Amino acid sequence: MVNFIEAQKPMLSRLMKMAGLRPIEIELEPAGTTMHIWAPKHHVGKKGTTISPLDDPATAAAAKKNSTKKSKKKRSPESRPNVVLIHGFAAEGNVTWQFNFGVLVSRYNLYIPDLMFFGKSSTASADRSPDFQAACVAGALARLGVARCDVVGFSYGGMVAFKLAEARPEMVRSLCVSGSVVAMTDAVNREAMERLGAGSSAELLMPETLKGLKALLSISMFRKMWFPDRFYKDYLKVMFTNRKERMELLQGLLTSTMDAKIPAFQQRCMME
Repeated sequence: MVNFIEAQKPMLSRLMKMAGLRPIEIELEPAGTTMHIWAPKHHVGKKGTTISPLDDPATAAAAKKNSTKKSKKKRSPESRPNVVLIHGFAAEGNVTWQFNFGVLVSRYNLYIPDLMFFGKSSTASADRSPDFQAACVAGALARLGVARCDVVGFSYGGMVAFKLAEARPEMVRSLCVSGSVVAMTDAVNREAMERLGAGSSAELLMPETLKGLKALLSISMFRKMWFPDRFYKDYLKVMFTNRKERMELLQGLLTSTMDAKIPAFQQRCMME
């Protein structure tokens, strides 16, 4: 029997390619850390798999200078602002942002990564902290020659975005974060679970039943939408793989209320 969610993926990939995005897998560490990211097609070689990073700062500066000399009527891709969209726990990157990329690609260079253990991203590292996820995103962007960007983070992706802004203030110009917190302390976690009616973050973010998935999607969507139960069953099979590793990611989020430190961000931050 056809899985509707799995069957949708090729169509979604085609739409993203038609919009000017290309999938790239970037090996970040010899130990086996690979990040899958959708990036503007001007980064990709003729075969569609080659990364062309600007490794030399002097080369990057020269490229930027040359791009400003081009006709004002047609802005070069390199001259557009860079925007990074970081997904949450409910789905991988392209699924999370499938209703957003189409209206953004004409104005921005979009980068849509899959965080570790989501989509095609994987690592042999034992680090499960949001700091590590942020370091992987920063590493992938650096390999693509992105020196400055605006970052949008949703839920878990928001916490990764905060870590990225804290660790790389020279890279992150501004933050737009939805449904997230700067740090998931014991107190914040307890209050959030009580408000959402969940026993634990694992129960909420890693559902195993249709009821649990419906509860998660109901708080993940701006507007409530009806889907048949078949849709939810297929979604559970496709979107919640690597359960062991993702449970460890959730454990890596929690920090003691006493140990939590809120950094003074240099960037402009927008939260909702």
